[in-house]
Formats: sequence, C-alpha cells, structure tokens
Amino acid sequence: MKNEPVVAVVCGGTSAEREISLSSGLAVAEAFGSLFEVERIELSEESVPVQLNKKRHVVFSTLHGTFGEDGAFQSLLEVEGIEYAGCDVRSSQLTFDKVKTKSVLSDVGIPVADQIAFHRHSPPDPGEAIEKLGPAVVLKPVKQGSSIGLGFANSVEELESLLSDLKFDDWMLESMIVGKELSVGVLDGKATEIVEIRPRSGQYDYESKYTKGLTEFVVPAPLSAELECEIKEIAERTFEACGCRDYARVDLMFSQSNYPFVLEVNTLPGMKETSLLPMSAAAAGINFKALLKKLVEPAFLRFYSKYSVC
Repeated sequence: MKNEPVVAVVCGGTSAEREISLSSGLAVAEAFGSLFEVERIELSEESVPVQLNKKRHVVFSTLHGTFGEDGAFQSLLEVEGIEYAGCDVRSSQLTFDKVKTKSVLSDVGIPVADQIAFHRHSPPDPGEAIEKLGPAVVLKPVKQGSSIGLGFANSVEELESLLSDLKFDDWMLESMIVGKELSVGVLDGKATEIVEIRPRSGQYDYESKYTKGLTEFVVPAPLSAELECEIKEIAERTFEACGCRDYARVDLMFSQSNYPFVLEVNTLPGMKETSLLPMSAAAAGINFKALLKKLVEPAFLRFYSKYSVC
C-alpha cells in the first residue's frame, strides 16, 4: 500500500506579496485539511524549511513574488529532492520575467503587446516612448506580480512623472490595449473557463485587485463560441510554449479590434476560493477542494515514483 505524503502548504515568504501569500496559504491549508494530512509552514527567510522531509512531504507553495514564483524556492526544493506541485524551475524562471516570456511567446506566433524594456537608471525618453508605443502606455516592473508597481500614462507629462519614481531595477513600457481583460486557468495543459475582469476604475491595478467591490468578475466571459475557443487555445499554447507543468493562469487583453494579446503567465496564482484560477475552475464545474486535489495529484505521482514503499 502506498504511503500518502503530507501536504506542506508553504506561505509567507520575503517578497512584497507576503500578505497575499499568507492569505492564500490559510485558505489552501484549510481546504486541504479535509482531503489529506496537512502542515502549514510560514516562511520568513529564503531557505527550505527545516521540517520538510523528502520522504514524507509534498510541497504546495502559495509563495508569491521573488523567492516564490521566480524559480529560486523550486530550485532549493529540487536540490533537497523534495517534490512540489506546480511549475518547475525553468518555467518559473522564464515566466517571472515578463520580457523573456513575451519573447518566447512572440517566437511561436502568440500575440503580445509592443514594449520597451529598460533599467531604472536608463529610462526611455517619454516623448519617444509615446511616439513608438502610442498615446497611452502601461508601466510594469519586469519581475513583480500582483500589479505591484503598475502604472498608467495617457500623456508625455504623466509618463515623465511615472519614470521619475522607479522603485525596482528592471521595467517595461507596453502599449495600452483597450478592451476586455481576461484570465484563463490552465490545468495540466487544458484551459478551464474564461473570466472577464471589469475594474470599476477601468484599470486593474493593485487597489482594484485587492479592494472588495472595486472589480466585477464575469465567468464564463460573455464571448462567442468561436472567440472562446480561440482564447482557450491561445492559453493552452502559452502554457506549452513556456514549459509549464501541472497548472498556471494566463492573463490576456482582448482588444476593441477583436484581437487577443497575452499579458503574462502566473505560475503560482492566488489561491483563495475567490481568486481567479479557482473562479475559472469553478465555472468549469471544479469546486475549490476538487481543484486543489487536482493540482497536487501530479506531485503525489512524482513522490510515489521516488519514495513510496508498497
């Protein structure tokens, strides 16, 4: 008989997204509790928790941001021989870098927005950037999540103001795509339902994302059957092109000219029951507990292949 591993829900971390991670970790650990033996581990330093045992635990990480989504934690787990759910080191490293991700997607014909990448000590000329990208632009840190550092500019003057106060090293400017913002869960390479995100401010920034009542979510998104198939196919191709494993979330913009653009890939998406990936799965008939079971099962199989004793 197989020895079932303990699910170690690791949360917290050292990034700017620590509080979001703790919230996800609490929700996940509570839901997992009725399915498996669970230990919730709150991480406060960039190391593998000492209580993890490769022959006893499978890790389910809800760490967000640096040392969570960037492949660093995954790399340490692999060195220790500890199995974990979700994307591996390579795909985590790739997708945490928005510029590299867009390059990979562009190479295989997946549409992405025009951009200018730069270091904060060498910002582009605002006028030249607007001339190249259009009258409205979006400013993003290259390696952050949860809309941290996100900014919008509709004029040279507004862009000058944004560029004068950059907190991180690596940044990108993108052409602002006006249209529907969409998010699609991808489980083991297959898309679930499409969520349309409708921020009341018109901009899905940090405040709109994490303040109750400021954003409406419509799922399944009201799209024609043809467009739904096209967007799901793009999400699945994105998952494959980035070498993702187990699960991820793909965020897109569907422009007013009826053209989809991939914004980014999130390999460790928010995991509260009301988060986008659970919302996408629920609309496909997969409730929160069933979703978590589905997300961790591939890691169980990898664990059994290495450590289980019959």
